[in-house]
Amino acid sequence: MIIQEMTMTEFEEGLKKTQTIIVPVGTTEEHGSHLPLATDIIHVYEMVKEAARRIGVFIAPPIFFGLCRSTRQHPGTINVSGDTFRSLVRDIVRSLYAQKMRNFIIISGHAGGTHMSSLTEVGELLLNELPEVNIAVVSLFELIEKECLDVIETKRDGHAGELETSLILYSKPHLVKGLGESSYPQIPPYFLVRDKRRYWPTGVWGDPTKASAEKGKRIFDIAVDKIVNLKKELEKFKG
Repeated sequence: MIIQEMTMTEFEEGLKKTQTIIVPVGTTEEHGSHLPLATDIIHVYEMVKEAARRIGVFIAPPIFFGLCRSTRQHPGTINVSGDTFRSLVRDIVRSLYAQKMRNFIIISGHAGGTHMSSLTEVGELLLNELPEVNIAVVSLFELIEKECLDVIETKRDGHAGELETSLILYSKPHLVKGLGESSYPQIPPYFLVRDKRRYWPTGVWGDPTKASAEKGKRIFDIAVDKIVNLKKELEKFKG
């Protein structure tokens, strides 16, 4: 049940079937010269929509903005502050809770550390505020990491690399402009640097040249199965 496509009557009827909702979160940020800026939200949104075709669950409108610490100086990246991001997610959950939603899966296509810790912080605060709420917070890559070891060839694959390029080749091939090049950031450990692009000019972390639509489909199917199972587990959870 895709919320932005429903009428208020359909929404009300849907609540009789389930009080579980998936909130897809991503970013608008650079993904090299070959992938669209909205890569992080494109693939996770396609996955949760497919999950909704298999099981009864609401899908919230996607959140296109997040925390982009390492890429915020690259062309096209739209970064928001931690306060703005946390407030947005918190208010969305509060509003949906007021509409009788009770089980929330917040799944992010962006796995940046500050981004994910902000989502977890919001979830913990909401647990204390909303007495009947159940919340799961997870990045796509946490969800599928082990299973993808059999699919992805690139060691230390990350941003705009083999995995993400494969997913977009499968779900939105017309948005892929070539396959980029193998590259890894050279940001010094522990140091906070002002000029991010100096140490990461390509914006790629991994080897997108090894990507394929076939790999993308395998990863996509793994992820959808994981999302379906997560929904079932959350509804049984008594935290």
